[in-house]
Amino acid sequence: MLTNPVFLSVIIMIVLCLFKLNVLLSLLVAALAGGMLAGMPLGATMSTLIGGMGGNSSTALSYILLGALAAALHKTGIASVLARNIVQWIKGQGLILVLVIAVVASLSQNVIPVHIAFIPILIPPLIGVMNALKLDRRAVASALTFGLKAPYVALPIGYGWIFHGIISDQMAENGMVVEQGRIWHVMWILGVAMIVGLLIAVFVTYRKTREYQDLEIAHAEPDDDGGTTMTRRHWVALVGALSALAIQVSPLGSLHIGALVGLAIMIVGRAITWSDLDEMMNSGIGMMGFIAFVMLVAAGYGAVIRETGGVQPLVESAGGLLAGNQLMGATIMIVVGLFITMGIGTSFGTIPIIAAIYVPLATTLGFSVPATILLIGTAAALGDAGSPASDSTLGPTAGLNVDGQHDHIWDTCVPTFLHFNIPLMIFGIIGAVLL
Repeated sequence: MLTNPVFLSVIIMIVLCLFKLNVLLSLLVAALAGGMLAGMPLGATMSTLIGGMGGNSSTALSYILLGALAAALHKTGIASVLARNIVQWIKGQGLILVLVIAVVASLSQNVIPVHIAFIPILIPPLIGVMNALKLDRRAVASALTFGLKAPYVALPIGYGWIFHGIISDQMAENGMVVEQGRIWHVMWILGVAMIVGLLIAVFVTYRKTREYQDLEIAHAEPDDDGGTTMTRRHWVALVGALSALAIQVSPLGSLHIGALVGLAIMIVGRAITWSDLDEMMNSGIGMMGFIAFVMLVAAGYGAVIRETGGVQPLVESAGGLLAGNQLMGATIMIVVGLFITMGIGTSFGTIPIIAAIYVPLATTLGFSVPATILLIGTAAALGDAGSPASDSTLGPTAGLNVDGQHDHIWDTCVPTFLHFNIPLMIFGIIGAVLL
């Protein structure tokens, strides 16, 4: 197994990521190395990689269009107005404020899909309130990461539709056909795991007060009047966002069309202007373009992995070592997934990589289709909590560290790893054995 080209390629990729080489370059180098170790010509390896990139083209387009929709919603200021109204309703209750932040963050993944764009709008103005309430910002970081991650893991809408679609497509690509609509029937288990982690973080680990200095901070203002009143522009933006969501969950089931319709409604309703479209598309590419390219290259990497012919020998070797022990097999698969996804820092981009190995290995070990879905979903989800390179940790840190009193590693990455990745691993392993 130690000489297997797939095994060595994955190790190379992990090591390069851990040494902070750009993820795209790490994937390219690992793919070329895997091909050469398998005896493939360099040109053939690159051709296979490029040919395989098309496997995630639909997902990459979804990301770009959803990024443009997010930029348009950000432009109208709808997210900040709704957030400020909610904050007023909670009347300064610290723990309630943390839970409300978790809800607002969750809405940013589906109902108003602005992803992390709401954080620099909402969080910096609340720093003074948090200081007065002596809130532990580690609880807030946990709430933000929960909201950025749990909805796409468990719910088949917004970014979750993309995430579940990648799982379905890559399982089919590796010989296990499953409808996208069935993915959430299993993934809700991981959503429950994250809820447990959030409640422990908020009500147990970080319940005690923590002192912060009141320092002057600067923050970006949203493109609105800073008030809490919904204007016509905001209502049009909300209708556009809800229309995009409605089309996605309708029988049409197209996130691409939904995003385009949402943009069209905002243009017709003059929430944004025709001249804003170039800015919206550029912002969408800037916000989501990198991860879209990561996913394209990751699909190509998965194609190279399959083409090396090393997957089946690796599966047979691992199956022999595990001797059909599903508990040990699930544990090892989740731990391997943890290393891969933590190194890359994106849940979406790692699915093509782990699916190429997990699907045949799960079949060899006798795991059911639902159990295989859970194993792949768990391994992929581990990349967004605790990884220093993930936007689900970078975003919260950017908002909470505006006064220099919130450390990225110890105040965001470590707390989110402990409270989300550990429950995900426990629920994923036990769930896979029981399903």
